[in-house]
Amino acid sequence: MKHTTLIVFFFGLGILSAQNFTKQDTLRGIITPERAWWDLNHYHLNVKVEPSKKFISGHNVVRYKVLKAEQTLQIDLQPPMEIISVSQDGKKLKFTSEGNAHFIQLKKKQVPGDFNELKITYSGHPREAVRAPWDGGFSWKQDAQGNPFVATSCQGLGASVWWPNKDHMYDEVDSMRISVTVPKDLMDVSNGQLESVEEQDDFTTYHWVVKNPINNYGVNVNIGNYVHFGETYEGEKGNLPLDYYVLPENLEKAKKQFVQTPMMLQAFEHWFGPYPFYEDGFKLVEVPYLGMEHQSSVTYGNQYQNGYLGRDLSGTGWGLQFDFIIIHEAGHEWFANNITYKDIADMWVHEGFTAYSENLYLDYHFGTKAAEEYVIGTRANIQNDRPIIGPYGVNKSGSGDMYYKGANMLHTLRQLVEDDEKWRQILRNINKDFYHQTVTSEQIEQYLSDKTEKDLSAFFDQYLRTTMIPKLEYKLENGSITYRYVDIVEGFDMPIRVWEGDIEKWLFPSAQWKTESINGTQLKIDRNFYIETEQL
Repeated sequence: MKHTTLIVFFFGLGILSAQNFTKQDTLRGIITPERAWWDLNHYHLNVKVEPSKKFISGHNVVRYKVLKAEQTLQIDLQPPMEIISVSQDGKKLKFTSEGNAHFIQLKKKQVPGDFNELKITYSGHPREAVRAPWDGGFSWKQDAQGNPFVATSCQGLGASVWWPNKDHMYDEVDSMRISVTVPKDLMDVSNGQLESVEEQDDFTTYHWVVKNPINNYGVNVNIGNYVHFGETYEGEKGNLPLDYYVLPENLEKAKKQFVQTPMMLQAFEHWFGPYPFYEDGFKLVEVPYLGMEHQSSVTYGNQYQNGYLGRDLSGTGWGLQFDFIIIHEAGHEWFANNITYKDIADMWVHEGFTAYSENLYLDYHFGTKAAEEYVIGTRANIQNDRPIIGPYGVNKSGSGDMYYKGANMLHTLRQLVEDDEKWRQILRNINKDFYHQTVTSEQIEQYLSDKTEKDLSAFFDQYLRTTMIPKLEYKLENGSITYRYVDIVEGFDMPIRVWEGDIEKWLFPSAQWKTESINGTQLKIDRNFYIETEQL
């Protein structure tokens, strides 16, 4: 394999690093010419899963709209999976392969405005996930009774690890059918609503229909000896079916733990607006790994306990007031599934807002003080190892700080807005104005600048593109305070709220020293702002 080198520089606290990327990284991470000329319309994924062999086979029918007259089309499928054949209008097509990317030579003239279909037949032993969901692939497990317990997870690695598709996040399919054939006496739970069940001698096929746009990594297969229960949530857009699929031995625990689902919906519809996929329902599905935000089919493996596997990630006690997987992964229905990054470099749009949703859940049910303590407590998890935004065009995310540094950045922005109802409306409107869209970080940054009526360009550059935390240096003497920011980008001048005794006061630091009068000799700096402080 030929290698190309992309040098990516990370500036912050004197850190300068370079990363090497291959041509495969580029083929995966950019909108290639063979991707750009056609727009996804519909998938029908039809796959047979044989757990005893760790083998899958089937086909995907891809319907697309021609945007520009071209004759070569890129489809992605990762080895060891193999494409067996490709056809259009019943005619077999030739294709060439370069690693994960497969370039199909079309015979039919591609006319702009036309809708065409491809049928891609494939099979193989898909990559097995070693530590799902972080490394991705198929999890081939067994339940306590020895029944197959199988699930997929593939964010970052890409949906093409197990099925052929246009594996770039910029283009979401408008709708989808998912037909999964499994051994008799097992059930498949996938995305959307269950349309029908087709019985054969030794196998059963479950047909699922997704009516909304869906990102490719959000598509999932979950196979087990499931039992089902459910309820109806009366939400902002009417009745929303809530369906729960769990192993039989966990049914009673699930009935107790999953009462947090309508509580989650109450909080998030309040803060973010209506659940974005009423037509597809909402499911929690037990899986043999921790969990994942698969659209309308959120997977759950938190062992029916509060916290993150029983731990409080904030160290404050408030993290044990909710089941981390139910709240965090369902929060992704708004930020990840409704609003989706175009490039994984901007993954903070998913994880920053969703980590922030954890403290908004607490705010709704336990009060603002609880929420503040929780999000401030999560700062202990921030490493400031590299910038939150990663390199573009190579399918590479930034620092894991996108979670809790992202959350604290947004919490800080809430303080700058100084109006919680205005802030709530901004969060609701962002889900309305970018409804079912793929976005860039720059779009979200500009939107927040516009709606807060503040120039936040330096603010976002500081927290998203460097590892520096603004430090407020100050000294108190002779009835005055002298102060400035250090470790900041050019133009960073975020105001900060302080108290002189019981009197609230705002300071307006910049890189230059400023001096002003102050009453008393004590100054309390608001901890809700994510900065460091040093009294000189």
